Amino acid sequence: MFVVPSQGLAPLAIACRPCGAAASTTDGFGARNPQRFRPTPMPPNEPWTIGRLLQWTAEYLKGRGAEAPRLDAEVLLAHALGCRRIELYTRFEETPADEPRTAFRALVQQRAAGTPVAYLVGRREFYSLSFRVTPDVLIPRPETELLVVALLDLAKHRAAGAALEIADVGTGSGILAVAAAKHLPAARVTATDISPAALAIARANAGEHGTAGQIEFLASDLLAAVPAERHFDFILSNPPYVSEAEFRRLPREVKEHEPRAALVAGPRGTEVIGRLVPQAAARLREGGYLLVEISPMIHEAATAILAAEPRLAAAATLRDLARLPRALVARRRN
Repeated sequence: MFVVPSQGLAPLAIACRPCGAAASTTDGFGARNPQRFRPTPMPPNEPWTIGRLLQWTAEYLKGRGAEAPRLDAEVLLAHALGCRRIELYTRFEETPADEPRTAFRALVQQRAAGTPVAYLVGRREFYSLSFRVTPDVLIPRPETELLVVALLDLAKHRAAGAALEIADVGTGSGILAVAAAKHLPAARVTATDISPAALAIARANAGEHGTAGQIEFLASDLLAAVPAERHFDFILSNPPYVSEAEFRRLPREVKEHEPRAALVAGPRGTEVIGRLVPQAAARLREGGYLLVEISPMIHEAATAILAAEPRLAAAATLRDLARLPRALVARRRN
């Protein structure tokens, strides 16, 4: 869930000719538009091949503030053409038909206006698996993969083929639940979320990846609706952990498009974690683990919450490649 602030994307206005060009100038999508931003002009008589569309669009999106303009252009064009992104590299000289080019133009307009690419194409990869996403769920981010890596590493120390009980609290699109079930086929997973719309997406993703039989989805505020007799070897969570102040500083494409309830915990950013920790401590089996994603901004405060729970041993910190704290791991005392 952690996001790095970036420059927002301004509303779209497409033009590819110099200011002095005739009024009949068209852009790379065959549409006429007022002059606002000028990528490098293309020779007017050349066909709009895939290679030319990608070059023009990448430059255009870069000018609108996109962090990965070439990648955005490739993902959107592949979606419009109904092919894999890698296939574009063997089709640079091909000229798309009007219908996919029109669809591509509409996608680029929305991307330039700030809509995230994942929502435009309805998919996002996580831990080498493709997941369905909609504005009802957060867009999966690489930092969350640390929880899967830690889970699988800790599970290695359990008996081979053990029927582990795992909870994914605040499952969203189901990425943690599905990844856990996919890589631990003997495990039973309980996935909770307070949002019925998010649970519907998670169920669909579990079905796509053949893990629906391993996962029980429950509408629940954290672990409140989970049967009292159920206890877990591992509890995973990517909860809301953004403070109100931090939310105001997030990129516009996050603030205006991703579900606020899945991002913002409250004024401090630790409100949900503060409720989760005692619930998790009560539901973990002896020797079980709580793995929770955090942001670097609340590392100290979240660590203090875990340290204050007597049923949990001192938390370890998982850091990303930049050595920033991204998750905490705590063990249930025997």
